[in-house]
Amino acid sequence: MSLHIPFRYDYVGSFLRPTALKEAREAFKAGTLTAEELRAVENKEIEALIAKQKAAGYHVITDGEFRRAYWHLDFMWGFQGIEETELDHGYFFVGEETAKGSIKLVGKISGENHPFIEHFKFVNQWADANTVAKQTFPAPAQLFSELFRDKNGDTTRQIYPDVEELIQDIGAAYRTFIKELYEAGCRNIQLDDCTWGMFCDEAYWQKRQETAKDNLSFEEAAERFLRLNNLALQDIPADLAVTTHVCRGNYNSTYAASGGYERIEKILFGKAKVDAFYLEFDDERSGGFEPLRFVPANKKVVLGLITTKRATLENRDGIIKRIQEATQYVPLEHLYLSPQCGFASCEIGNKLTEEEQWAKLALVKSIAEEVWGHR
Repeated sequence: MSLHIPFRYDYVGSFLRPTALKEAREAFKAGTLTAEELRAVENKEIEALIAKQKAAGYHVITDGEFRRAYWHLDFMWGFQGIEETELDHGYFFVGEETAKGSIKLVGKISGENHPFIEHFKFVNQWADANTVAKQTFPAPAQLFSELFRDKNGDTTRQIYPDVEELIQDIGAAYRTFIKELYEAGCRNIQLDDCTWGMFCDEAYWQKRQETAKDNLSFEEAAERFLRLNNLALQDIPADLAVTTHVCRGNYNSTYAASGGYERIEKILFGKAKVDAFYLEFDDERSGGFEPLRFVPANKKVVLGLITTKRATLENRDGIIKRIQEATQYVPLEHLYLSPQCGFASCEIGNKLTEEEQWAKLALVKSIAEEVWGHR
């Protein structure tokens, strides 16, 4: 068995938070539970989750993002020079506003001693000959975007009047983190990235241009994000598998953006220095498979054909048909199957039960075994 992601049946990484974990986090916020007591609950629930992941027959394990409130912000808070804050409003998704968390730049950014290193070490205890630990975290472009979200941009410009210095510091901080992660034993990383999902949405881009202060064209902004992400991956070890997950938003079963991959097909698929792409294809919001023709022959595509936003199980034959359609653009041996996103990108989670979550993953595995065999 390969020791690297992706696997024929795979998942993005986050799982619904158990009740005991939600209650512990609320108690910690209220001051009735200590940090050590919260960590004990997290450890217990993560260990139980890993046992379930293995029992479900999956070859990759994660902590389900059980130590995070958000898929991205908790990681950003772990960098030197960044603190936790709240804005006047959250992100505006379709029909819903998210929680208001964000980041505050208080100094130059660096990446040493990130708390996620210890988080990975905890999960990696259960890696074995049949199972590898995967570490997920937001892409550098996501951090850059958050630093200029709403009033954050004013503070960012004060500390980094030269945007190129900021880009270089973000790249260096990520390289430091990835190096320490590798030294801790990690060989599989996944960069989660909503920035490309937003680029897919023409309405989002038009709205951005109305408020942005950088006067960048679409192509210039996309090239900047690509360069930033690739900068973080300079000189990585040859045996470190690097993948990226492109998302259009995932919060309480709603989304933030719509649009196919056509607007970014050449730059993302053709130039991103990753081994594989985890891509949303669960409904019409994500468009068709045609943009996959720009995926290089040596790269892999994980088809996110099973939604995590609804409990209803997909039609098995329909999913198999769609996999076959994708082979028009990517050979079957370079295709893989997963849900389109995590089940709980933020601790609120999507609108389905844990039982329904595991039923989705059982369907992914069963379909993959039928299409590719027991590999």
